Amino acid sequence: MSAVRLLHTSDWHLGRLFHGVHLTRDQEHVLDQLVQIARETKPHAVLIAGDVYDRAVPPPEAVQLLDDVLTRLVLELRTPVVMIAGNHDSGDRLGFGARLLAERGLHVCGSIAWPPRPIALADEHGVVEIIALPYAEASVVRAAAADETVRDHGAALQCLTAAARAARTPGGRAVVVAHAFVSGGEASDSERPLSVGGVDLAPANAFGGFAYAALGHLHRAQQIGSERVRYCGSPLKYSFAEARHEKSVSLVEIDALGACRSEAFPLTPRRDVRVLRGTLAEVLGAANGERSRLDYLCVELTDRAPILDAIGRIREVYPNCLHVDRSAFFAAAQEAAGARAAADHRRQSEVELFRAFCAEIAGEEPSPAEIAVFADAVERARRREGDVATAPPPPALDPAPRARAAAAGGGDA
Repeated sequence: MSAVRLLHTSDWHLGRLFHGVHLTRDQEHVLDQLVQIARETKPHAVLIAGDVYDRAVPPPEAVQLLDDVLTRLVLELRTPVVMIAGNHDSGDRLGFGARLLAERGLHVCGSIAWPPRPIALADEHGVVEIIALPYAEASVVRAAAADETVRDHGAALQCLTAAARAARTPGGRAVVVAHAFVSGGEASDSERPLSVGGVDLAPANAFGGFAYAALGHLHRAQQIGSERVRYCGSPLKYSFAEARHEKSVSLVEIDALGACRSEAFPLTPRRDVRVLRGTLAEVLGAANGERSRLDYLCVELTDRAPILDAIGRIREVYPNCLHVDRSAFFAAAQEAAGARAAADHRRQSEVELFRAFCAEIAGEEPSPAEIAVFADAVERARRREGDVATAPPPPALDPAPRARAAAAGGGDA
C-alpha cells in the first residue's frame, strides 16, 4: 500500500560556533546529503521543525546556505517545504515574505497564526494536512488565544495543539510540526532550556489525534512513547556530550488509515566529534592508528602531574583538538592540597618541604643528589644569616652641624 512520505529534519543551527570554530562548511556537507536523500526518496514534503538558525540575527554565510538548500529542494526537486521557527530563531525575520514564498511551495511559519491554518498535501488516498506550530513564548500564546490560563511552555503547547485539532478536517490525516520539550525526551547540553527545572514540560498526549508529530528542539533522535511522536535530532553533533549520538534525518510514511512508520537515514559528518581519554603519551602514541586526525576532539588526560602546553602538544598531532580536560590533574592537586592542610608545615624541615614541593609541581620526589644540593644551599644560607646576626651594629649617624651648633647655643654662621 502506498503512503504519503515526509522527510523530517530539525535543529540545523546554521551559523553555529563550536568552541570558536565556524561550522558552516560542516553544515553544508550534511545538508548536501539531506538534499540527495530527498532526491532519492522523493518525499511529498520536507518538514523542518525549528532552530533553523543558531541565533536571532544569523551571519550572512548562514543565510546564504539556507537560501541554497531551500532553492534546491523547492525549485530543483519541486518538493514542498514546511519550515517553522524554533526558540533560537527570530520568527519575524524567518517568516519574511512567507505569503509570497508559499505560492512556490515554501511554507514558512515564523510566528503563530491564530487559529492555525492547515497546509494541504495530497496523495492517491486523499488530503494530508500539515499544521505548523512555531515556538512561541507563553505570553504570546496567551495573548493570541485570549486564555489567561496559559502560563508556561507546556500550557502554551497544549493550547496550540488543541487549536490545531479544531482546525483540522475531522476524520482526515493530519500531521503537526512543533518545536517543544516534550516530557520523556532525553536532552543534551547543547540545547537552550525552554523551562527551568523541567516544571513546565509539554505532555506527550498533547499530540493526540495526529497521525504524526514532527518535533524539533532535542538534538538526539528519539521517539516519545510511540513512533508517531518523534524527534529527528540535529544533523550535526553540537557538543562533546553528543559524541556517541548517531545523526540522521527521518523519512516518515503515513498510509491511508493514518498508521505511520519511520526510517532513519544516517548523515556522515565532514569531521566527527569525539572524546579521547588516556595519558598524554597514550593519546599521542595512538595517533598512528586513528581513523581521522582532523576530527573535532575533546581529550580527557588522565595524567596526574603537570604538563606544559598540553593542548599545543596534542594539536601537533590532532590539529582540531578543541578542548583538553585536566580533571585528573586538578583532583590530584586538590588531594595534595588537602594533605598539606592536614600537615603542620611549621613542624616540617626545609628538606621535607622541598620534597613536598617537587612532588606537587614535578609529579615526583627529588633524587638524593638534588636533595643534597638543596640541603647544602640551605646550610650556606643559614651561615650567611648567622654572619649577619653576629656582626657589630653600624656606628650612629653624626648629628648635623646646624643641630650641634644649636645645642651649644651658637647662632648662624
